[in-house]
Amino acid sequence: MKFSMIVLIALLALVAAFAVQNPGIITIKFMQFRGDTSLLVVIVAGFGAGVLGGWLAGLPGALRRRSEASASAKRIREFEAEVGDLRKTVERLTPPPAGPAGPAG
Repeated sequence: MKFSMIVLIALLALVAAFAVQNPGIITIKFMQFRGDTSLLVVIVAGFGAGVLGGWLAGLPGALRRRSEASASAKRIREFEAEVGDLRKTVERLTPPPAGPAGPAG
């Protein structure tokens, strides 16, 4: 977690430095749409779209792992209950230890 936070901060610092050094207004053209905006807005929007795309790409795997962890926890509880039942059965079937033998004679 700490490593990813350091990488994120470094990446944001690079984006900020780029935006400060390139403060110009640019024209955005997409199909029939056209608009003027600052380069910073384009960079931040592109970065945000990349973060959102990465998060969405990782979401199915995270949900699958959560589901598998839940199923595994359920199986562990079932196994623990079974072990408890088996211990009770062993205690019931095991004869009590023999007491000390009386004096021989």
